[in-house]
Amino acid sequence: MESWASPDVPRLPGAGRPLALFDSATRQVRPTAPGAQARLYVCGITPYDATHMGHAATYMAFDLVQRAWLDAGHSVHYVQNVTDIDDPILERAVATGQDWREIALRETALFRSDMQALRALAPSHYVGAVESIPSVVRCIQALHARGSVYTVGPDRDGSAGPPGQDDLYFDVTSDPLFGEVSHLDEGQMLQAFAERGGDPHRPGKRNALDPLLWRAARPGEPAWDPEASGKGGLDIGPGRPGWHIECVAIAMDTLGMAFDVQGGGSDLLFPHHEMGAAHAEVMTGEWPFARHYVHTGMVGLDGQKMSKSLGNLVFVSRLREAGTDPMAIRLALAAHHYWHDWEWTDGGLAEAQARLARWRQAASLESGPDFEPTLARMRAVLSDDLDSPSALTAVDRWCDEALSRGGRDAGAPALMAAACDALLGVDLS
Repeated sequence: MESWASPDVPRLPGAGRPLALFDSATRQVRPTAPGAQARLYVCGITPYDATHMGHAATYMAFDLVQRAWLDAGHSVHYVQNVTDIDDPILERAVATGQDWREIALRETALFRSDMQALRALAPSHYVGAVESIPSVVRCIQALHARGSVYTVGPDRDGSAGPPGQDDLYFDVTSDPLFGEVSHLDEGQMLQAFAERGGDPHRPGKRNALDPLLWRAARPGEPAWDPEASGKGGLDIGPGRPGWHIECVAIAMDTLGMAFDVQGGGSDLLFPHHEMGAAHAEVMTGEWPFARHYVHTGMVGLDGQKMSKSLGNLVFVSRLREAGTDPMAIRLALAAHHYWHDWEWTDGGLAEAQARLARWRQAASLESGPDFEPTLARMRAVLSDDLDSPSALTAVDRWCDEALSRGGRDAGAPALMAAACDALLGVDLS
């Protein structure tokens, strides 16, 4: 799948510090400690409502992660998926009378356009669920060889695939570490599973929490023939992949086990990241799937979580169409710590616009106070669990001094602009 063009990242004097992030699995801030190449997987969009501010907050946070790693001297292997076939897209197709492929292509293109406007660093691999189906089938065969796959017959409404072709499920009890990513109790798991795409009440399942691996073909739904992936020990009929196994297949193809960071919104902690870890670790017999599980907070609007079901979404593209500078959007997002829940407001955007104007004014000066201490401060706070609000405050203070008292360092404004670009992704030109 086509990605977008990455912006150039300026090289700064010196080097950044090792990056520490809050790990949901251990519930503490820990060093990420990658090798020469940092490996990052961030779960991508289901393309039917791109790109709302919740999306933007997540992808800009992990853009800052990449920039901190680059500043510390690592290269970055970044992978992001697109769930370009799933129930929400099919439901939107039925509701609008549009072809599901048209919706997925249009919304994915809009997301790419928004990411490029926000100057997000592009993934090394940008992979759709549809193109990953052969890998999904191989993963299901590998799980079957481990004895963790079973079949379930017709749904409660009687619908099912062709005769003899049942849905395939993963047995969560085959993973002795199940629950070690999210640390939820069974009741919390069941509630989250029901709210986030699971089917805990489906008859025929061994365990209410068992997730779908392969949905057998239904009349009127798209389906793919797994025969192209080659035969294995399990006869898999036409159908389409479950949600969790899709990301596992893509991550295993591109990153392998024990990659540095698995990222996404906090609503993905369970079931998505818990199930993904279980699939991968049972399939390979290795641990861990990811060395860090990092999650961004939820973005609200008018006192409620921003969500598709409520229809209270603020879209990047609509702000751009209204003339909002994408760099102001980045600053509005960076004003909140990545794992905190927060609320989008017009006032917050106005503050970001004023900050952007002031920063640009300071960057245009012929000279200013020494910026090296501010650069050191930015690196320190960003390396400490990505404290972007404190990084903004550090730049604010330098700008206040530069604009009120000036300075004699002719290179300081250019270094300030380069630092804001390299570390925060904000273009001040």
